[in-house]
Amino acid sequence: MPVTYTCTSCGRRITTDEVIYRCPDCAGANVGPLQGFQRGNLTVAFEPSAPFIHGAPVDPLAFLPLTVRNAGGFPVGGTPLVFPGRLREKTGFPNLSLKLDSLNPSGSLKDRASLLVAEQAKIHGVDTVTLASTGNAGASMACAGAACGFSVVLFVPGSAPRAKLLQSLLYGARVIPIQGTYDDAFALSIEYTRIFGGINRNTGFNPFTVEGKKTVSIELYNQLACRMPDVVYVPVGDGVIFSGACKGFADLVQAGLVEKMPVMVAVQAEGSNAIALSWRKKREVVLSHASTIADSLSVASPACGAMALDWLARTKGRAVEVSDEEISRAQAELGRESGTFVEPSSAAAWAGFLKDRANVDRSATVVVLLTGTGFKDTGAAERLVSMPQPCPADLDHAHHLLETYYAASQRSKS
Repeated sequence: MPVTYTCTSCGRRITTDEVIYRCPDCAGANVGPLQGFQRGNLTVAFEPSAPFIHGAPVDPLAFLPLTVRNAGGFPVGGTPLVFPGRLREKTGFPNLSLKLDSLNPSGSLKDRASLLVAEQAKIHGVDTVTLASTGNAGASMACAGAACGFSVVLFVPGSAPRAKLLQSLLYGARVIPIQGTYDDAFALSIEYTRIFGGINRNTGFNPFTVEGKKTVSIELYNQLACRMPDVVYVPVGDGVIFSGACKGFADLVQAGLVEKMPVMVAVQAEGSNAIALSWRKKREVVLSHASTIADSLSVASPACGAMALDWLARTKGRAVEVSDEEISRAQAELGRESGTFVEPSSAAAWAGFLKDRANVDRSATVVVLLTGTGFKDTGAAERLVSMPQPCPADLDHAHHLLETYYAASQRSKS
């Protein structure tokens, strides 16, 4: 079926049933390196086929531009909204919630985008999907490929976490590590698709990635008894998850189900802060390089940077920057105070809330979006804890270990 797209740069509307990635008028007019973000990103028009009932839960899949067939084979979404009692008490925010999108099939929110791209591949009779990734998007698409029966070609920087690459390989993806950055892998994957065909899933390049990710917001509406949250904290790298979450809330407004959008807070690592820096300086800024322990957020030139900035303006939102040290502390706190094990990129969202909470009314309904499981990057977790050496199997030695090793461990945390 035809899909209508709108260029976020020039406003041109394009209706087509062909695969399209960028606006043909703007795609060749990108700003030069280190000057500004790419132009020509497309967003999909929301065209509901039937009216929604105010106050009743809605089907997130009904907000997508393609009908998803056999969603049970790749069961994406329906992730829990957790009400963390200890963190609520500790922070003084009684209406604080954590959205655990780390519990999707591949352990990442990015499964939401992969579900829709998988459907796109089916419709167009394509047997190969290509993308670049620092790990999560690749593992997600590989998981979808295994479930739906198509090949995945994955370009990754050589520095990508080993666990994520092993996950992709286990799903059967053809993984190509390169000596370069994510941005290098991104460009190479697009060239590969141009030469060899197939569908390209790159975030910020394929507009269906934003569309797929918006379903997290529709779920939040349902889980909050058909209400909007007041403030949402989102970890941000290339800006696609942020733009997708915003698009979902905007579609709920357009559907007449709610009157206004939440305040959206984009959380970036200090070493990968192109969007936050651009928001603060009120002009687009591309980094010469990006570096952070939150590898999923490490992007120098965000593919969806211009769109994310536009959503920040439309939601009266703001950007927050957190250090790697703050991310690590947040990761440890989520584990110890809520039983939630997430990777550093997810922990960045919690760190952002902790840094920004003075700007939020304590009675507000606050949601922190946690996008990836900690099992994807166990190396980061190993830096936060230490494993005791085995002791003899008798109670005296076990008690001595408790009295010495763990007592010292508690002192080092305080």
